[in-house]
Amino acid sequence: MYIPDIYRNENAAEIKKFLYENSFGILINQSNSKLCATHIPLELETNSEGKEILCGHISKENPQWKGFLENDEVLAVFSGPHSYISSSWYDHENVPTWNYIAVQIHGKIKIIDHEAAVESLKRLVDKYEKGSESPIRIEDLSAKTMRQAKGIVAFEIEITEINATKKMSQNRDQKNYQNIIEALEKVNTPQAIATATEMKKCPI
Repeated sequence: MYIPDIYRNENAAEIKKFLYENSFGILINQSNSKLCATHIPLELETNSEGKEILCGHISKENPQWKGFLENDEVLAVFSGPHSYISSSWYDHENVPTWNYIAVQIHGKIKIIDHEAAVESLKRLVDKYEKGSESPIRIEDLSAKTMRQAKGIVAFEIEITEINATKKMSQNRDQKNYQNIIEALEKVNTPQAIATATEMKKCPI
């Protein structure tokens, strides 16, 4: 991913928090000389060796997983808040642009066995059931229901490279930066508000 230096994010704690909050990503690899992509949750975890990895699963019906056996190189893409930025919000003539936060992770994928897959499912479900009034636990599901787990291919991705960008108009002066925030708040869409919120956190 091309990232101008001014927008490059190298704050490890911030990237980790972003991945925790925006874990629904796109897994990309090559299978049969064709690029494949699947939208799935990819959870950042730490393995037994203390290394950070991505964990996830896809359906066995999805032919993408067969490519994992041919070539273990994969790319995971994660997107956060983003919004159109009109140049009419500046105090000078310029072109419109787009503000956004994104992380791309390169890695090597490895299929894990059924037992490890079930453990991965437990962690995934526990994370997202946390706020539920009646949380579901994998351990409480019947053997009949859990047979569905045999229909997935679970995996771990050893992270080899992380590229993170936070393009939040850092190239603007204080006056125009504030103009953008105020204009985004007037647009008042969920993405515009989320982008304005991130801009308030971002030093210029």
